[in-house]
Amino acid sequence: MPFALKTFLDLKVKEYNKATFIPKDPICIPHAYKKQQDIEIAAFFASIFAWGNRTTIINKSRELLDRMDNAPYDFCMQHTSKDLKNLLGFVHRTFNDTDLLYTIAFFNKHYATQASLETAFFTNQLTREKVKTVEAALTNFQSYFMSLEDAPARTKKHISSPVSGSTCKRLNMFLRWMVRQDKQGVDFGIWKSIKPAELIIPIDVHVARVSRSFGILKRPKTDWIAALELTEYCRTLDSKDPVKYDFALFSLGVIEKFN
Repeated sequence: MPFALKTFLDLKVKEYNKATFIPKDPICIPHAYKKQQDIEIAAFFASIFAWGNRTTIINKSRELLDRMDNAPYDFCMQHTSKDLKNLLGFVHRTFNDTDLLYTIAFFNKHYATQASLETAFFTNQLTREKVKTVEAALTNFQSYFMSLEDAPARTKKHISSPVSGSTCKRLNMFLRWMVRQDKQGVDFGIWKSIKPAELIIPIDVHVARVSRSFGILKRPKTDWIAALELTEYCRTLDSKDPVKYDFALFSLGVIEKFN
């Protein structure tokens, strides 16, 4: 059975991990850009918005980027007060313009001294020490992200951390996009601080449901420990690229409605 399941999941990875996957997935948002900083910022927003219907996520991401003149890095670094007023009233589910303006302020501060958002995750900005695991990177990023003066308490809920037991699904997806690379061209592979082997599966209710139906996820609660458990199983299938199975598990759950 394990061999048969691996064969099946590998076929599903091959079916979905290709260019035709991009247009209907939120990853299409950063694929509209060439400059690394634009890719990072667009990908960050698309991943943070990634809960609910994929079409809505894509449309709201495009609406935001339109308000930023489709030049997110230049907007973050060169905006005027008048430009920021153009963002007022933006909302996607519980993410509103308070969260948005703070995020813009964070990007402005970070990119003023750093060439990439990668260091926000994989470098401790206080000690300048390298952060060596995804778990530590997610904790480090939340702390750093919320470090600006007068950071709105409400914004923290959008930047998850393993410390709270969250699956960190959206940020793990963002890291997959930035770190993982193959010849198919869906993920970007522009960050090199860690290897794809070290990434964690972006687990949500759909991925968890499919995984439990296959018996490869035993934990009944969908939390950080469940994300680690599922990732460990996927490493038994491919130790160098376990999160490629996100294509299979996600697509089976969301696209094929596998039950």
